[in-house]
Amino acid sequence: MCINDDDLYDKLHFNIKTVGTMMAPFDAWIALRGSKTLKLRIEQASANAMVICKWLLKHKKIEKVLYPGLPGHPTHAIAKKNSSDPSKYSGGSGMLGFYIKGDIKDTNKFLSKLKMITLAESLGGVESLIESPALMTHGSVPAELRKKVGIDDNYVRMSSGIENVEDIIKDLD
Repeated sequence: MCINDDDLYDKLHFNIKTVGTMMAPFDAWIALRGSKTLKLRIEQASANAMVICKWLLKHKKIEKVLYPGLPGHPTHAIAKKNSSDPSKYSGGSGMLGFYIKGDIKDTNKFLSKLKMITLAESLGGVESLIESPALMTHGSVPAELRKKVGIDDNYVRMSSGIENVEDIIKDLD
C-alpha cells in the first residue's frame, strides 16, 4: 500500500488481513476493464428489455409482463424519479419478468425450447439469461409462500443481454 500515515496503514492492513477487503490485482484489472464499457452495456440491455417487453405484451401466450420501464408498472414513477435523468428515462434495466399462460409444465416446455437465450440461475450477464424461479432459485420454497410474493409456477425472470434484439425475440417466439 502507498500510504504516508502509519496509523491509517496499520488499520487498513489489519482489515485486509482479517476481513479480506482487498481485491487481487487481476480481479481489480477485470473490474476496471469492465467498467469502461458498463454504460454502453447497460444502455443496450435496457433498450433491448424495453423492446422485448413491448413485444411480450402483445403475445397471445403471455399473461402479464413486469418491467418498471413500462408506464403501467406500479413502480414506474419511482423508477423514473430515481433514474439519473428522469427526462430521458427509458427503462433503465435489462431485468424483466413475465407470466406464461399455462402451468409449470408449459413454463418448462418454453424454457427447454430456447436456443440462444441461456437458462441460468444467475442473471445479469452481457448475454440474455432466463430462469423459472419455481423450478430453479425458489424451488425449495413451498408453493403457497411463492404464490404470496408473486412467484407463480408460470413466472419467468429474464435479463436481457446486448445481443441483436431481433435475435432475442426470435428465440422467445
